[in-house]
Amino acid sequence: MHTVVQIPGDGIGPEVSKATRQIVEATGVNIRWVMADAGAQVLKETGELVAESTYQAIATHGVVLKGPITTPIGTGFRSVNVSLRQKYDLFANIRPIRSLDARAPAIDFIIFRENTEDLYAGREIKISDDEVHAIKVITRGASTRIAKAGFDYARANGRKTVTAVHKANIMKLADGLFLEAFRAVAASYPEIATNEVIVDNMCMQLVMRPDAYDVIVTENLYGDILSDLGAGLIGGLGLVPSANIGTTCAIFEAVHGSAPDIAGKGMANPIALTLSAALMLDHLGEQDAAKAIRESVEAVMRDKSVLTPDLGGKGNTDSLTRALIAGLH
Repeated sequence: MHTVVQIPGDGIGPEVSKATRQIVEATGVNIRWVMADAGAQVLKETGELVAESTYQAIATHGVVLKGPITTPIGTGFRSVNVSLRQKYDLFANIRPIRSLDARAPAIDFIIFRENTEDLYAGREIKISDDEVHAIKVITRGASTRIAKAGFDYARANGRKTVTAVHKANIMKLADGLFLEAFRAVAASYPEIATNEVIVDNMCMQLVMRPDAYDVIVTENLYGDILSDLGAGLIGGLGLVPSANIGTTCAIFEAVHGSAPDIAGKGMANPIALTLSAALMLDHLGEQDAAKAIRESVEAVMRDKSVLTPDLGGKGNTDSLTRALIAGLH
């Protein structure tokens, strides 16, 4: 039996979390779910976005399936996602970008995003009412870890090319250090080809020829932007899963937000969180169940009658969930 901490989250989070749990249970994998709290209701009750019991559950069990959580804007609260990634040293944010519609161009690349530093380290200094400094942090250790994670994945999964995305033409010291670490790691993987692409050019290249890329390794900010661009290539954030991996803990989540405007209306699309759960099952060694979920998603994507409105369908959360469960068998 596996134990998984589930954080339903805000907005549509509880709806897609419930649907995903039902789909995972339908695979037959034996999971004990530990429910935990974070988000708006916890903030209202305690003044904090994450309950202390949630931190304890994560530390104890080490595997988390998390729904979307809204960070209040302009209140001084740090993003829950950023806080969790740094607290548990979840250094690798892994985002597969894969077309699910057989009629679409073949897109299948995966982004390895460094998850703990860069501008997301949260080091902002208010100089005056008219001036703020944000400090970009790049270290050799973190850059080496994420590069190695990307190359290890490429080697284990038969991927042929790893591309480093950077802005070293302008940020010669910070991004130069990232590239230096990437090149040092690449030397240990002579069978894998490497590319180095400036981030603005990479945005254009992914739009023009996304099938040319395989594994992408990049810094925190660039990875965040590129993964949303990739989501647009395959149909939107509702189709993109995400894994945050550290040495002792892993958190799996959808890339999309909490969508409070459609919360409670039965319109929420659970596919992104369901695919994140498939990544979780891979992590737990349940590859057959993970494969079954992915195959069910691909089959269901061809049936507009059960898809949610964001996917151009006429269905709802329940119809899509039932179809995904039926597709497992």
